[in-house]
Amino acid sequence: MRWIDKLKTKWQLSTGQVIVVLIVFACTGFTIVLIKAPVLSLFVPEGERTWLFTLLYYLFILPVYNVVLLIYGFLFGQFRFFWAFEKRMFSRMFGNKKSP
Repeated sequence: MRWIDKLKTKWQLSTGQVIVVLIVFACTGFTIVLIKAPVLSLFVPEGERTWLFTLLYYLFILPVYNVVLLIYGFLFGQFRFFWAFEKRMFSRMFGNKKSP
């Protein structure tokens, strides 16, 4: 079974939708990489970035990444998939609050 077929089965999408979803992930990652340097330079000059600052950056970039992911998901017509994806991810990160 090809890797794209595995994703189709896991995500229950068509081949075209899987390709669009992968493009959305790529665009989101690329956007975060592009905005990192300008945003960081607003707060701290490059030579003065400590390990604490780096740790805080990675903690704060997660919500920004998720918002950008939803925006691209909307623009590419896959908002419902990414909204469900976000809910599953946060449920796994913070524990499901629903009782069985």
